[in-house]
Amino acid sequence: MSVSYVPGDSASGVFGGNSNWRGPIWMPVNSLIIESLRRFHRYYGDDFKIECPVGSGTMLHLGEVAVELSRRLCRIFLRGEDGHRPVFGASPMEQEDPNFRDNLLFYEFFHGDTGRGLGASHQTGWTAVVALLLRSYAPAGKAQTAAMAPEPADLTPLHAE
Repeated sequence: MSVSYVPGDSASGVFGGNSNWRGPIWMPVNSLIIESLRRFHRYYGDDFKIECPVGSGTMLHLGEVAVELSRRLCRIFLRGEDGHRPVFGASPMEQEDPNFRDNLLFYEFFHGDTGRGLGASHQTGWTAVVALLLRSYAPAGKAQTAAMAPEPADLTPLHAE
């Protein structure tokens, strides 16, 4: 038996096929992890550091790791340098059509390699928590793109650390 990485829908019936295991990026789980990292940073401070991303040699304190995870989640919804949003995948209509390209959908989960939205596209209950993360990126009254997203060291948390 082997365990393999599947970046999207489960390729196995072991977890109930498509009914239970729905991919590696879930907004509510990531939000809980980010909040926990912020709280642990308040306790451990700036001296406790871990490698992030793993294998990079870059050491960050837990608050900076929380910011990095937030940035990655936000970039799923923000336009990249090519003007495309990862959440829309390779859909020309959603990427290019002015009637669709700015109408973001809060998908149930996201492809682990591309960020493409998968599953139900109306998960405003849990995926909408990304709005709290996005709020920290955009200056008041300005549109935001992934290319404009600040680096982790430039971000100020929304609440006191």
